[in-house]
Amino acid sequence: MFAVIAYRLQADRFGDLDHETKQVLDRTDARETGPAMFTRLASFDQKRTELTPGTMLVREWDRRSHRVMVMADGFAWNGQTYDSLSKVAFAITGTKWSGPRFFGLRDKEDRSTMEARP
Repeated sequence: MFAVIAYRLQADRFGDLDHETKQVLDRTDARETGPAMFTRLASFDQKRTELTPGTMLVREWDRRSHRVMVMADGFAWNGQTYDSLSKVAFAITGTKWSGPRFFGLRDKEDRSTMEARP
């Protein structure tokens, strides 16, 4: 019950799932688990690489919430426009980051994959 209330509060504050995401979840079989579910969701994530103007990216850093607006000519944050997400991430953190990774648009490598490397 608490999870439902928490979801509703978050959706009211930050916006609900978009139509495409709801369709994927509706088509997902509740009995599907493990690798099959991971594969389906991973393929869905890979399709969503293009950011449309008007999209709001939210990232918490150093106990502050940072909101970045996707614009036709770049990204707006804190009253300035940047030409890349990496530059926004640098402005927020003071260190070099992959902008898409910082804002959760690109997954981190699986730890088991990283540990298996020589």
